[in-house]
Amino acid sequence: MKISDLKGISSTFCMHKIKMEDEFKPVVEPQRRLNPTLKEVVKKEVLKLLEADMIYPISDSVWVSPVHVVHKKGGMTVVRNDKNELIPTRTVTGWRMCIDYQRLNSATRKDHFPLPFMDQMLERSAGQAYYYFLDGYSGYNQITVDPEDQEKTAFTFPFGIFSYRRMPFGLCNAHATFQRCMLAIFADMMEDTLEVFMDDFSVFGKSFDS
Repeated sequence: MKISDLKGISSTFCMHKIKMEDEFKPVVEPQRRLNPTLKEVVKKEVLKLLEADMIYPISDSVWVSPVHVVHKKGGMTVVRNDKNELIPTRTVTGWRMCIDYQRLNSATRKDHFPLPFMDQMLERSAGQAYYYFLDGYSGYNQITVDPEDQEKTAFTFPFGIFSYRRMPFGLCNAHATFQRCMLAIFADMMEDTLEVFMDDFSVFGKSFDS
């Protein structure tokens, strides 16, 4: 099969399926305590996801995962420690809501779709005249979760239980699904004028017109 043969089958590849191991037990985890500040962070994120129709309320899922909140990391800065040494430190710009899918991921059959080798990507882009580096903004969230598997993505927090219609971060096979989808969509450009690694896109060419 040539890479170009993948063109036109993106609708088949661009759906996330959660295949379970032969022997697994569904797990319903209780919600975790959140202080008032973090509870408000989660509430705002859930309302935003509901408005975007990315999640929906659910009450009968046999899989339920808890939410937790982590720091949003920004750029690097230098701070002075107790010994008057300058230490590089990553700044914290806010909070990010995540779903703890550890139990679900441990029971999920792993997708071993390969990611490209970084050194080969750099070799193909070397010597080009033009480069564009693009970030796939909310790229994972553009991929639909198979309707049969959506209830497995259910998460709980103080205001209810919800499942994802679109692929969230945190699922163990999300990066493989995304890479497969991008390869199918951009098959005629891949390794020629485009490289994709996770949700980072590198566009290059020897002329602006190309």
